[in-house]
Amino acid sequence: MIDGKAIVYCEGYFNTPWGKTAHGLLRFTQRYNVAAVIDSTYAGRDAGSVLDGRHNGIPVVASIDEALETHQDSTHMVFGIAPDGGILPHNMKSDILHAVSLGLHVDCGMHYFISEDPDISAAAEKSGSVIRDVRRTPPRHELHPFTGRIKEVQSFRIALLGTDSSVGKRTSAWKLVRALQEHGISTEFIGTGQTAWLQGAEYGVIMDSLINDFVAGEIEHAILRAWDEKRPDCLIIEGQGSLMNPLYPGGFEILSAGQPHGIVMQHAPLRKDYDGIPGTPVHPLDVQIQAVELISGKPVTAITINHEQMQQDEIDSWCKRIAEETGLPTCDPLIHTMDEIVHDLIRMMKDRQL
Repeated sequence: MIDGKAIVYCEGYFNTPWGKTAHGLLRFTQRYNVAAVIDSTYAGRDAGSVLDGRHNGIPVVASIDEALETHQDSTHMVFGIAPDGGILPHNMKSDILHAVSLGLHVDCGMHYFISEDPDISAAAEKSGSVIRDVRRTPPRHELHPFTGRIKEVQSFRIALLGTDSSVGKRTSAWKLVRALQEHGISTEFIGTGQTAWLQGAEYGVIMDSLINDFVAGEIEHAILRAWDEKRPDCLIIEGQGSLMNPLYPGGFEILSAGQPHGIVMQHAPLRKDYDGIPGTPVHPLDVQIQAVELISGKPVTAITINHEQMQQDEIDSWCKRIAEETGLPTCDPLIHTMDEIVHDLIRMMKDRQL
C-alpha cells in the first residue's frame, strides 16, 4: 500500500555513496510515489539519467519549494542521505524544519532521531506533520530471541552479501527477487536495513538499530513470518556491510540465523579501499568467497558486480574476467539480465528436492 507522494531529499549528495537511500527509492519503492529529488547540484536534470544513464521522468530540483511548485499534492519528504556519523548538519536541519512547517510528513533513516530534536518536534506539533524515525529501536518486549525454528522453513534461501558496504547489495537483491518471480518462482525479499523499509519491504529487520543479543532472533523471525504467511519457493536475504570491513562489519548473523542454502556476492572490482576507511585495501574477491563459505558451510553461487568507476564498454569484459577467475556466473544487475544466475538457482532448488 502506498503511504503517499514523496519528495526525496538528497541535497549535495545525489549520485554519491552517501545518497544510497535516495538511489534505492529512485530505482524501486512500493511505499511512495516519488515526485522529485532535491539536490541543487543536479537541478534541472532527470534523476534516472544522472544515476543510471536511463531517463525515468523524476526531476531533480533545487529546493523543497521548487518541488512543491509542480507537485503540490506531495505528502512526504524522505531523507535520502546517510551522512558520516549520522549527524544532522545545520543546513539539513533547516531544510527539514522548512518541510515540516509546510505540513510534509518526514521519514528519516538516520541514527539521529529527528523526532527528538526539540525544534523539529515543536514544528511538527504545530503543523500536524508526522515524523517517522525508521531506525528507532523496537521496544525490548517486542524483540524475538533466536529459536532454531528456522529449520522448519522449506523456502530455498539465498543471502546476497557483499565484499564491502555501500556496494549495491540491496539493489541486486531486489533485482534477483524480480528475476525469480518472472521465471515463475514465488519469491519474497527479507530486508535488513532502513532503506529496504523505506522501499516497502514487507518482511525484514533493521539490523543496526537492534540490541546485539536480538539480531539473530529478529532475522529468524522475519524469515519465519514470510514462511508462515506466504510459503514462498524462495527467500532473498539482503546483506549488510561486509564480513571484513572493520567500520561496517556485517553478514555473520545473516549466515548464522538465516542459514541460507547459497550466497550471491556483490563486488565492485575497481574499488581499492573499504568504504569509510581510506588506505585499508579491500580483501581480494577469492579471499572473501573463502571466508563466506567457511563461515556458512554453503557455496557462493554467483557474483553480481557494481560498475562504479568503469566505462560502459568495460562492464562486459569485467564480468567475463570474474566469471573465468571464479568459475561462477557473473553479471551487472543494472545492465544485464540475471537469467544465468536464476537458472543456476532453479537447478539448485530442484537438486535440493531430489
